[in-house]
Amino acid sequence: MTDLNGLTLAQIDGHLATVADLTPLAFAGFAHFTAMQVRNGRVRGLDLHLERLRRASLALFDAEIPDDRVRSHLRSAIAAARGDALSLTATVFTRSGEFTPATKANDLALLTRTSPASNGPEGPLRLAVVQHERAFPGFKHTGETAKTYYLRDARKHGFDDAIFLDRHGCLSEATIWNVAYWDGSAVTWPIADVLTGVTMGILQRQLKRLDVPQREVAVTPDMVGGFSGAVVMNSWTPGVSINAIAETAIPSAPQFVELLHTAYLREPEVEI
Repeated sequence: MTDLNGLTLAQIDGHLATVADLTPLAFAGFAHFTAMQVRNGRVRGLDLHLERLRRASLALFDAEIPDDRVRSHLRSAIAAARGDALSLTATVFTRSGEFTPATKANDLALLTRTSPASNGPEGPLRLAVVQHERAFPGFKHTGETAKTYYLRDARKHGFDDAIFLDRHGCLSEATIWNVAYWDGSAVTWPIADVLTGVTMGILQRQLKRLDVPQREVAVTPDMVGGFSGAVVMNSWTPGVSINAIAETAIPSAPQFVELLHTAYLREPEVEI
């Protein structure tokens, strides 16, 4: 078990972050990150996490931190946390800050944050539908006020969380979740501009290895009632059941949830 005792530890480039280090970041938002659950120094989908950081860094900063350096900083964060089960977030930012015309040479830094492990909510969840599209949905970037706003607003109206409806009238993703649907034999992934989550990527490749049919469909709200089940997923969990989207009920489909958890556990834990 973890011995973090509820503490959050932060490092920058493998060294304990000071108040002076963190103060500029408290007022900044031009950065991207990946979040993972670490068990005994290992993580599932490490290649996907590293690919996510590389791709976003090249797109946002036209530069990247080498994988071996990222892994070294992740190991340092895990060692400092001294726990065998923890949550870890790795954020790439520029030391020169925001509102500059370009990233300077060797300007990228990696902020790591460790905290006690999380398994997410038990569910099932009722999701409110809100009209929203995230800026740069292909990147897991910081400063997204809307996600927390819509989560809290959904709670005020008796829901557990919110799912987004895009300009084309299609359901895309939830606040901090990918969404998948089940028709009784195949997994349906929504066609929309969404962040492809690491857990989503793990499930897609493991379901393929299990010969489970998968398809991509533009899912509209009027289609929801025709599914046999639906789930949300993120770094916390490969599947939490959805029992309603807006006022449309969805069957709990425990076999679907079990299938996703089984597929996820097939992914090997890789030592960082």
